[in-house]
Amino acid sequence: MSARTANVSRDTLETQITVAINLDGTGQTHFETGVPFLDHMLDQIGRHGLIDLNIVANGDHEIDDHHTVEDIGITLGQAFSAALGDKKGIVRYGHAYVPLDEALSRVVIDFSGRPGIEMRAEMPRSMVGSFDTDLVFEFFQGFVNHANVSLHIDNLHGRNTHHIIETIFKAFGRALRMAIAHDPRMAGIMPSTKGSL
Repeated sequence: MSARTANVSRDTLETQITVAINLDGTGQTHFETGVPFLDHMLDQIGRHGLIDLNIVANGDHEIDDHHTVEDIGITLGQAFSAALGDKKGIVRYGHAYVPLDEALSRVVIDFSGRPGIEMRAEMPRSMVGSFDTDLVFEFFQGFVNHANVSLHIDNLHGRNTHHIIETIFKAFGRALRMAIAHDPRMAGIMPSTKGSL
């Protein structure tokens, strides 16, 4: 079985980002993004997805964190696409419910080859520390568009904004773990009746 790894760089006038991933890792992570709360959330993806992640980003934080967060989502999506290759033999679909105290979120993902996102999560606060909660959607939109996945995110309960966001990222990691897993009964087979994804 070939290694499912990728190294992707994105260099624009707004950001310079490098992402290295190993989809069959153990959840080892390293982040230098300049956005501490995002680092904390990216760590949830790695740990709960059992994906090794190394992300370094330099962005125009003097404006705000928007470009950096969005472009990390884009680059991470590109890295997933590269690491998965033709997607033969994967489960394809993944889902997870994750609680954290009063908060509960559900994430469902399909490596369908078609980008689409539906997100229903009301954030009680606009900021968590210095992090703009609007950027949660921007991160996932960037990922979806470049990993070519269908992604449904629903926060079912929650009062604490930090808890709500953390349950979303943990559930995302868990859903990824399920979807990208090898299905031993599908070895070398495309998980689609169309013959391609």
